[in-house]
Amino acid sequence: MKTKNAHQIHITPLPSEDRSAPLRISVIGTGYLGATHAAAMAELGFDVIGVDTDPTKIAALERGEVPFFEPGLPELISRHVETGRLSFTTDLRAAVQASDVHFICVGTPQHPSSHAADLRFVDAATRAVAESLGHDGLIVGKSTVPVGTAARLREMVAATASPAVHAELIWNPEFLREGLAVEDTLRPDRVVIGGASPWAEERMRHVYGTAIAAGAPFVACDLPTAELVKVSANAFLATKISFINAIAGLCEKADADVSVLADAIGYDARIGRKFLNAGLGFGGGCLPKDIRALMHRAGELGAYSAVKLMQQVDEINMDQRQRVMDITLSALGGSVLNARVAVLGAAFKPDTDDVRDSPALNVAAALHLRGALVTIYDPAAGPTAKRIFPTLSYADRMDDAVRGADIVLVLTEWEEFRAADPARVGALVERRAVVDARNCLPAESWQDEGWAYWGLGRLGTASAAEVGSRVKAA
Repeated sequence: MKTKNAHQIHITPLPSEDRSAPLRISVIGTGYLGATHAAAMAELGFDVIGVDTDPTKIAALERGEVPFFEPGLPELISRHVETGRLSFTTDLRAAVQASDVHFICVGTPQHPSSHAADLRFVDAATRAVAESLGHDGLIVGKSTVPVGTAARLREMVAATASPAVHAELIWNPEFLREGLAVEDTLRPDRVVIGGASPWAEERMRHVYGTAIAAGAPFVACDLPTAELVKVSANAFLATKISFINAIAGLCEKADADVSVLADAIGYDARIGRKFLNAGLGFGGGCLPKDIRALMHRAGELGAYSAVKLMQQVDEINMDQRQRVMDITLSALGGSVLNARVAVLGAAFKPDTDDVRDSPALNVAAALHLRGALVTIYDPAAGPTAKRIFPTLSYADRMDDAVRGADIVLVLTEWEEFRAADPARVGALVERRAVVDARNCLPAESWQDEGWAYWGLGRLGTASAAEVGSRVKAA
C-alpha cells in the first residue's frame, strides 16, 4: 500500500482471494480492551489469537482467569478456549502469520510528563505486526489515540511491511463501558471505520456482520474523523457530567433540587437523561485521560476553544472532590482528626474493580492525610484499591466498614449501597451522618431514621452547620 496523503488511500491491485475462507483474527494486547475484544470475536464465530508480551497473563487467560472485574468475560473466555476458537500466545509473529485481520488493542496511558498520550505501545505493536506479515493483512487500530496518529502509523506500515504483501491500516475506535464491555462488543450501538479502502471495508463488514445485521449503524469515514469520534464522545459525556455538577452548586444556592431538574430537562430528546446525575464526578482510565489528551492535541493544533472547554470540564470535575471533602469537614465540626470515616466505594463507578483516577479513593486518601481513621468497603475493588493505597484500612463487608463510624460517605453507587437499610446501618454506626456523594440514596428514608443527610444539590439536605449540630447531638 502507498499513501498519497493522510486522507487519501491508494491501493495496489490485490490477488484474488478465496472469499469462502473464514477470516482469522489476531488481537494484539490482552488488557481490558484486548481480552474483551478477543473473546467477543470468538463468540461471533471467528478463530482468534490473543497476543501479549506477559507470559503470566497469557497462562491466566488460557485458564479463563481475568486480572480485572468484568461481568461475563471470564465465562466467555473459558467457553471459547474450550471450543478451540480462542487461544493466547506470546509469539506475535506466529499469531500474525496465522491471521488475516489484526486488531491493535494496546494501552495509550497518559504521558508521565504531560497530558499527551503515550504512544510507545501502539507504535511498537503496529511495527511488529507490519514486520511479521507473511500474507495480505488488514491492521485495525482500536486503541484511543490523538488525531493524526493513524496517518503516521500508516506511513510506518508502508515503509515496514514486505512489498510482497498487501498491508493496509485503518482505524476502528472502541466504545466500551466498563461493566458492560461484553455486551458493547457483541451488540455495539455503532461501528465506525476510518480510512478503509473497498477491500478493507468489505473485511470489516464481514467482521461486524452480526452487529450490522442487527441494526448497528456502519459509519465509514476518513482516518482523522475516526480518531476523533471516541475522544469526542468521551469529552461530551464528561461535559454533561460537569454541567450538571455545576448546576447542582447553583441549586444549593437557590434551594432547588438538581435531581428533579435533571429529570425535567432529560425528557427533552435533544438532551436525554443519561449522564445527568450530579455527584462526585467522573474518573476511571478513559474520561479523565481522554479529555486531557484531547486538550493537549487541540492545543498543538491551535483549536483553543476546545482547550478552554475541556479545561473547564476537568476543573469542575476535580472541584467535586473538594466539595465532598468540605462537606465532610463541616459535618464533623471542622476537623476529621481521629474521626472514624466509613467510605462505601473505591471503584470509580459500580460494576468494575477499576480504581484508576477514582474520585472515591482520592477523597478517602485525602481524609486519611488529614488524620481521619478511614475504612473502605467496595464489593469488587477492595483488593485493587489496597494494592494502590495500602496504608488505608479495608473491610470485607459493609457492616464491618460502618461499625462505630462517626460519618458514612457513599462514594460509589453500587446497588448494595442503594438498597441498604438505613435503620440497620444506623444501629451499627456511632453517629447517624451520611454524605451521599452520588445522590443515589432515598434521602427521605434515611432522614426518617434520624440520619443527618447531605446530598449534592438536593432539597432536604441539611446545611453544613445543621449537619454538624445534628451529629453532635446524636
